[in-house]
Amino acid sequence: MCAAVLPCVRRCVCVSSLSLALFHSKAVPRERKAVTTLSHPIPSLPTSAIIMLTFLHAHPFPPVNLTAIVSEEGVRGLYRGLTPTLVALLPNWAVYFSVYDRLKAVAAARGAARARRAQAGAGGGSPLPPPSASHPAPGTGPLSHMAAATGAGIATLAVTNPLWVVKTRLQTQTLASAGSAGAVRAGGGILYTGAADALLRIAREEGLRGLYAGFLPSLVGVTHVAIQFPLYERLKAGLAERAPGLVTPAGELGAAGLGLASAASKVAASALTYPHEVVRSHMHVEGSVSPAAVARTCRAIFADAGAVGFYRGCGTNLLRTTPAAALTFTSYELIARQLRAAGARQRDLEALEGVDGGVGKERAGL
Repeated sequence: MCAAVLPCVRRCVCVSSLSLALFHSKAVPRERKAVTTLSHPIPSLPTSAIIMLTFLHAHPFPPVNLTAIVSEEGVRGLYRGLTPTLVALLPNWAVYFSVYDRLKAVAAARGAARARRAQAGAGGGSPLPPPSASHPAPGTGPLSHMAAATGAGIATLAVTNPLWVVKTRLQTQTLASAGSAGAVRAGGGILYTGAADALLRIAREEGLRGLYAGFLPSLVGVTHVAIQFPLYERLKAGLAERAPGLVTPAGELGAAGLGLASAASKVAASALTYPHEVVRSHMHVEGSVSPAAVARTCRAIFADAGAVGFYRGCGTNLLRTTPAAALTFTSYELIARQLRAAGARQRDLEALEGVDGGVGKERAGL
C-alpha cells in the first residue's frame, strides 16, 4: 500500500512547492478562494481562543471574541493567517483526494482478487451477491475506507504542516504570551510581516523542528479523517438506499444527499477529535515537536481549564468547517462524476472509431 501512495505524494509535493505562485493565478478556483476569504474571520477566533489558556506559567487571558479582535486590531485582525490558509488549500486537497482515491482503488482491487481466489478454491460455487450498504464488496468496507483515509491524512500532513504552523503563528503573534521559540514572546510584539516572512524565518531560525511543530498531535488528528471518510461513505450508501428522493434519475445520490452526508460526518468526526487541535495550536506557537512537549502541553491545558479546556473554540470551529466540508465534498463528487462520464464517452467514441476504421480496411481489402 505504501508503494501505491508514493507516486501520489511525489506529484503532490510538487504541487505544494508551486502553490504560493498558483494562489495568484487561475489554477485555484476563484469561487473556493472567495468562500475561504469570506469565512476566514471565523477560524481566527477559535485559534485565538485556544491560545488564551495558561501556558508556560503565563497569566490567564481575557476571553477573545470578534468584537475584541476588531477593537484592538481592526478588521485586518480578522484576516490574520489568511494567505497560508489559501495557499494550503491546493496541496491539502490535491494530496488528500489523490492518495485517498488511490488507496481505495488498491484496497478494492485486492479485495476483488481475494474474492475470486476464494470462489475458485470453492470449485466455482455460486456467484457473489451484489454489494449493498449492509454487505459491501470485498475491500470496500468501512475498515478499508478507514485505512485509506488514515494514509491520505498522514500524506497530507507531511506536505502541509509548515503552512498550518505559519497560519497559527500569524493569528497569535499579537497575544501577550511567553513562548521560547514561537511567534509570541514575552511582552508581545509582531515578529512576522507576512506569510512568506514567517515561513522563511521559521525555516531559518528553527529548522524542521519549527516547521513541523505540533506534528505528533496532528498525527493523532488523522483519526479525524479515519472517522469522517468511512462514516461519509456509509451515510452516502445508506441515503442512496433509504432516501429515494435524494437519488438522481441516473441512480446516484444528488447534491442534497451528498451535502447532508458530508456535513453529518464532519460534525461527528470533529466532536470526537477536537482536543488534538487545541494541543496542536499550543505546540505551533511554542515551536515544540517532542512527545514530552505533548504531555507537558496537555497537563498545562488541563490544569488551567480542566477537560473543558480541550474543547475551547469547538463551536466556532464547527460553524466554519461544517459548511466548508459540505461544499468541498459535494463539489468534488459532482465534478468527479462529470469527469468520469466524459472519460467514458471519450473511450466509447474511440472504440467506435476503431470499429469503423477496421470495417473500412476490410472493405478496402475486398
